[in-house]
Amino acid sequence: MAKTKEAAFIGSIDQGTSSTRFIVYDRNSRCVGSHQVEITQLYPQAGWVEHDPMEILESVKVCMAKAVGNASAEGHNVDAALKAIGLTNQRETTLVWSKSTGRPLYNAIVWMDVRTTSVCRRLEKEMPGGRTHFVETCGLPISTYFSAMKLIWLMENVDAVKEGIKKKDALFGTVDSWLIWNLTGGVKGGLHVTDVSNASRTMLMNLKTLDWDKPTLETLKIPAGILPKIISNSEIIGKITEGWPLVGFPIAGCLGDQHAAMVGQACKKGEAKSTYGTGAFILRNTGAEVVQSTHGLLTTLAFKLGSKAPANYALEGSIAIAGAAVQWLRDSLGVIKSASEIEELASQVDTTGGVYFVPAFNGLFAPWWRDDARGVCIGITRFTTKAHIARAVLESMCFQVKDVLDSMHKDAAGSEEGEFLLRVDGGATVNSLLMQIQADLLGSPVVRPADIETTALGAAYAAGLAVGVWTEEEIFASGEKSKSDTTFRPKLNEELRKKKVDSWFKAVERTFDLADLSI
Repeated sequence: MAKTKEAAFIGSIDQGTSSTRFIVYDRNSRCVGSHQVEITQLYPQAGWVEHDPMEILESVKVCMAKAVGNASAEGHNVDAALKAIGLTNQRETTLVWSKSTGRPLYNAIVWMDVRTTSVCRRLEKEMPGGRTHFVETCGLPISTYFSAMKLIWLMENVDAVKEGIKKKDALFGTVDSWLIWNLTGGVKGGLHVTDVSNASRTMLMNLKTLDWDKPTLETLKIPAGILPKIISNSEIIGKITEGWPLVGFPIAGCLGDQHAAMVGQACKKGEAKSTYGTGAFILRNTGAEVVQSTHGLLTTLAFKLGSKAPANYALEGSIAIAGAAVQWLRDSLGVIKSASEIEELASQVDTTGGVYFVPAFNGLFAPWWRDDARGVCIGITRFTTKAHIARAVLESMCFQVKDVLDSMHKDAAGSEEGEFLLRVDGGATVNSLLMQIQADLLGSPVVRPADIETTALGAAYAAGLAVGVWTEEEIFASGEKSKSDTTFRPKLNEELRKKKVDSWFKAVERTFDLADLSI
């Protein structure tokens, strides 16, 4: 990307919901070494999802060492030319730990966990503005999705957290804060920080001041002393300390995973991307403007690439279950043995045979926001085979993305120019059938880049920008469509598309008010 030929490498930690990766990129944004490990999913009760914070630390340590080893085995002298490390992470997942011992006071409560439903209902009744009471300040409705609700649950239900706060020994953070604190020293002076993108997902940050909102903290009775300092997405944060691989190298970029993907996809104002992972996340860059959605979307920070750089904002639609539905077919039902098998199985039929599947396992996020929803599969007959079910699972991912994009188009009415195309990334996009279904249901082109792992790349870009490996102009020029991109164009006629969408809406309506079904 850059003109100079001097060797330079950037490392990228990508700590996701289902796995942790470390990737080493060269100056031309090419991966020269990587390693990935899966993260154990803990389900203590129905609707509860947790991670072991110590396992997360160990996974990062292993991935860093093995990725650098893999790059070195290919002849790349990473230690001599590494310039910085970027970090990206699963957002909203909430941790509280002891600053004196460094030990977590409870497992990490994962973003899709719904144990806070009662907290949300209570606040909705107590707040004058109901569910949308905090939207004007933070852009987010009261929902089980966001960190503040999980923190309140921990403060009310976990004795170790109550005691830690009372003794001023507790620290709160999302996964980025937990990792940076440990990487930069832990109990020996670790830095307690978070970045603006992760902070924007807590419900506690004011979108305009980019600082913790004091009235919100007071209303929710959250002590400011446990919160990390908010920094930009691209600046030298601190250096890695003893006990970790790559000691002495600077951490210089930090973004929540979906914001990192926006940078990795080089999304400029007006452009949108969809990342298909455990869930699916669609963000549209709205530039310097904070746009409040009237169609069920979230207003969030896109990125702020430097302490003195302007903030870019975004509209976001979050889908709780996308690739996780494929994992469910594999792990819970045994319909497939590996996630990659679903494309071949679903390709055995041309349609779902009238079957519609809505993966509302833990409720529905955007644009519905129904935590009382539960999964349904309708239209089943004796004709139905596992191939039809597999295809319905793929279609469910695409219908959910379409629901969000339809809301985005309504919110952006009058400001859209030219043909809309959707940039896609994430592990599930290797499935070409899924991408073609997506284009068919949208009626718009879908563009898949050659490198679909744009989340890690975005964190690398942010770190590289902070240390001068790349300029912002070079990063955003990378978003121009390249010959190696694959474009999927719609083949479905408009009449059939409309019929399928109407049937999907029938299926979605069937999911409502099912949370209290008897066991």
